[in-house]
Amino acid sequence: MIHAWFFNSMEPCNIDFMPLKQVFNLPSIRAEEKGVLVLALVSILLLSGLSYIWLHERGKNQDDPETNMVAVINIEGPILSSADSGRITGMINQAIHNESIKAVVVGIDSPGGSANQIEKIYLDLLILKEEKPLVAYTTTALSGGYYISVASDYILTNPTSMIGSIGVIGTGPSTLIPSDQVLESGPYKATGYSKLLFPFNLSHALNKFVLAVETGRGERLGMTSTEIKKAMIYLGSEALEKGMVDEIGSLQKALDTAATEANLESYHVVELFPGNYSISSTTSHWNGYGSSKLSIETLNRINTPPAVYHLYLPVRSSAPFMMEDVNQTEPHNQTTFDGGGQLLVDVSHGNKVSTWVLDTLLGELTLRNVTSGFMDEWDEERISRATCLIVASPDRPYSAEEVKKVEAFVDNGGQLIFFYDPAAEFVEVPALHGPINSIASNFGVYYSKGYLYNQEENYGMYRNIYIRDVDENNLTSNLSNIVMFTSAPIKTIHGVARTSPDTYSSTAEMSGTYTTIARNTNGTVIAFGDLSFLMEPYCYVEDNYQLIINIADEISAEQREITDDVTEEDDVLEDPDLPVGTEKTFRETVNGEQDTLKWRKESETQVSAERPNSTTIYQYDEDGSLLGWENERMRLEYHEPIPKPPYPLEKGNNWEYEGTYDLVIEGEPYQGNLESRESVSSFMEVEALDGITYPCAEIEFSIEDTLNREGREISIIVNGLSWVSSEVGLVKEESNIKTYLDGILVSEENREKLLENSLTP
Repeated sequence: MIHAWFFNSMEPCNIDFMPLKQVFNLPSIRAEEKGVLVLALVSILLLSGLSYIWLHERGKNQDDPETNMVAVINIEGPILSSADSGRITGMINQAIHNESIKAVVVGIDSPGGSANQIEKIYLDLLILKEEKPLVAYTTTALSGGYYISVASDYILTNPTSMIGSIGVIGTGPSTLIPSDQVLESGPYKATGYSKLLFPFNLSHALNKFVLAVETGRGERLGMTSTEIKKAMIYLGSEALEKGMVDEIGSLQKALDTAATEANLESYHVVELFPGNYSISSTTSHWNGYGSSKLSIETLNRINTPPAVYHLYLPVRSSAPFMMEDVNQTEPHNQTTFDGGGQLLVDVSHGNKVSTWVLDTLLGELTLRNVTSGFMDEWDEERISRATCLIVASPDRPYSAEEVKKVEAFVDNGGQLIFFYDPAAEFVEVPALHGPINSIASNFGVYYSKGYLYNQEENYGMYRNIYIRDVDENNLTSNLSNIVMFTSAPIKTIHGVARTSPDTYSSTAEMSGTYTTIARNTNGTVIAFGDLSFLMEPYCYVEDNYQLIINIADEISAEQREITDDVTEEDDVLEDPDLPVGTEKTFRETVNGEQDTLKWRKESETQVSAERPNSTTIYQYDEDGSLLGWENERMRLEYHEPIPKPPYPLEKGNNWEYEGTYDLVIEGEPYQGNLESRESVSSFMEVEALDGITYPCAEIEFSIEDTLNREGREISIIVNGLSWVSSEVGLVKEESNIKTYLDGILVSEENREKLLENSLTP
């Protein structure tokens, strides 16, 4: 038998009284009738009080359901202030100390709130749970709302309730501007936190949250810490599968569960309200700061930054927060140094860059006698006088005419450097990667959407990723450990610095090795996926400042490595259509070990490549497209033939291929996917081992080969250069080959081929 009885400060409130003033103002009631009404009302009040005393006295009988109460504590809306948490902890205190309450159901419909206030409620609920059974019924339990729920013994939810978003949002400290009027005793007295270390403060708060989840759910939880920290939101039925909740059920089921845990055969249901607050005040924040109205600006008004929240905040509300110091990245629209100088920074396309961002780099350039200027309006004359042009995070695309001017600038030996900040995309320009790609894609660089992150290894937070896989060149000299503070992935064949294989793309939602820094062979085009690493204090982390020094050295170099280039406009690579019977011999070096490779054109559709221990036969169609190949151990067939390069080739031409294939290794079948990108970077003369010099096109190539079988994945990443002549075809090739098994690097090879001789029938 179940009875409904609503409580306010443990006082009966099931009678809805009309205020006495309204009674006396009724126009049709005579004075003597008013007196009768007053006596009647007083009598009702007295009877209600006596009724309550009688019920209270009956509570001494333990078998009486009037004393066996299951209390309901409703927690609704954002919990942002001590007043919000105080109302809730007050109700928890009532439940702890009222002996008639035998069990408690916490009804949660909340996106969370201030971390400190959430933790107050959580800790008080743990005390309550030690005294009485505690069951949670969740309709919305996001972030801090879920934090509260894991204090309970048992969690019920609806099939489509929203559960999860386990994580932290922080509004970081601002930059201190010194004042002669207001003095502080220490460097962090005014700001409270270090901007550089604030992500670690958030990580500490996150770890405490995760520990609470793992402790509360125990063996029922079917998620790893890494999965938890992704902060995903799950429907109630999904949360049940992951062990985040215990049962799909209604509020009535939650009440029955709590009563059963308290060994109650019959019970009253009481809803608790704060003793010193009206019912309407408990929902004022939810009504005033619903998910559509709550924003970082609102939070900052309630809690002055820095502040930490266990709160789900939709992207549209959190966007202004997601890029730190937005006003600091807006262009100043003024020239910082007179005369244009050697370095020119374009801010004519709404570029999100300023002297604030480039301060450390400009300082290093000044030490190298490099003058710098900002270009407020597109000025081809100033570009032609510069030696280096910086294009950073534009919000307006470049026209075809502007791109041609920059291409001519680079062709004449000018240096072009791209910087990009994907965080700006979430603030002001939804498609920020579009404007930068309007120019970058013409130079073999493409910025993909989203940002990179790594939950396993990072600098304080998941978006601050380590870059340790770097090639050796002037730009990456003396670098072993770089940190990018929110970087975009770059698609290019010019990659010189890459992430670890367990790094994820926020849009692709898959792990892989992503390029974050690119540099073409002679250093005339350089690209970075991040902008923040240039700024203080981030520039002093790990090897970041060494990278800035290297950038400054590249810009200030009097002569870039283009001395071997042949720059005549009529340079072109024709199809090296060699006659049948042509034989070529190469010296092949693999990780320092030399061997001989013999190449022969057997027919118009077949080529053989003979090494000491094996011979591979390549099959082509009549158009010269590669159909597949086989040797003693393996046979491969492409589902779509790989077409030959689009001859004739000129500098800047690029092409790519993506397709699948079937591979059989010693009778075992595999399926794979191949992606390749190639680009003509320059023309130069290359000397073969027989002393003959050939005019060649230098072709940069990148190959990503993925093989799957029985749940295992083998990835082969190849990056290299080949030098091809119209006369004899391939003359020289250099490549780096990395093999990964399930994302783990298992082998690496450096290969080089150099032509020894060529015999044509």
